[in-house]
Amino acid sequence: MTEQEIVEPTVSDLEHEGDVAADFIEGLLDIADIDGDLTLDVKQGRAYVSVEAEGDALRLISAPDTVQALQELTRLAVQNQTGSFSRLILDVAGSRDARRHQLERLVDSAVAKLDDGASQASLPSMSSYERKLVHDIVAERGLVSESYGEGPTRHTVIRRR
Repeated sequence: MTEQEIVEPTVSDLEHEGDVAADFIEGLLDIADIDGDLTLDVKQGRAYVSVEAEGDALRLISAPDTVQALQELTRLAVQNQTGSFSRLILDVAGSRDARRHQLERLVDSAVAKLDDGASQASLPSMSSYERKLVHDIVAERGLVSESYGEGPTRHTVIRRR
């Protein structure tokens, strides 16, 4: 196998990745003295770890930027433990659903620009996971989208078919 070949992880690999991630997150929650319940799942070739709690116990760590930072730390911890790159998704107190709704509103604003005669509408830079969500939302609305740029400036452009 060459370096360019990508080996897709098995469900068992992803379940193990989720277990490692859950252990790491539980350790962080213990340090912060935050009670939370973890749920593990495997969807679309990724391990998903969700953290839920009653009341507003997770309020301080459920902001989108904080969840993104925790996700990156968790991915690094998983990679350190397993030796494999991780594409794990972390959700804290429904933050992923909330972010999807924000992205839907952003796409709707871009569609309004297209309705007003623009030939295309550019969205701000965002993570690869968020761009994937945007591509899915755009496709659901019968439009097309492409990502442009490199690294932190990578963004999505939406057009009509």
